[in-house]
Amino acid sequence: MVKSAEKAEKAGKSAEKKLKKVKKEKTPKKAAEDAGEPLVVDAAEAAAAPKKALLIPIAKPLADEKLSKKVLKLAKKATKRKQIKRGVKEVVKAIRKKFTGICVIAGDISPIDVITHLPVLCEENDIPYIYVPSKEELGAAGLTKRPTSCMLLLPKPPKGGEDNDEAKEFAESFADVHRRVKAVQPSVF
Repeated sequence: MVKSAEKAEKAGKSAEKKLKKVKKEKTPKKAAEDAGEPLVVDAAEAAAAPKKALLIPIAKPLADEKLSKKVLKLAKKATKRKQIKRGVKEVVKAIRKKFTGICVIAGDISPIDVITHLPVLCEENDIPYIYVPSKEELGAAGLTKRPTSCMLLLPKPPKGGEDNDEAKEFAESFADVHRRVKAVQPSVF
């Protein structure tokens, strides 16, 4: 009985070895390399393709890569200076209290109903708004680990502030981004 168990165990091991020897199908990358063809994949295209597919249909005006980078950099500075309102609830509350600034909205929010009222609210209060491609990048710019759906970047701290070189530099950056965001706004009539 012991010998039959040993034979069965050996048979099982040999079957496993045979399965390992069966060649796996080649991936497109390896197939192209074997055929001698260079496989050219642009990293920017590969990264941008999934993001474009996930964007919500109302994400207009969408910041291009350069403007998106500037807006997120300004958001990071604003967060350090406590000149920011983060999340739908805080942003809506600030806009209703007549705060001004730049509204930055993530373009990959699901469900879309969470932020559909924000552009209308911003237009009614003459606040420029812009969509950025990723809520994760927007959250990272706000110095949090959580993805963020929207932010309101304030030109001045809500509770006063210091006048120093850093404040002047932020004011210049804010003015530049404000001008660029205002330029891409859809014209109403």
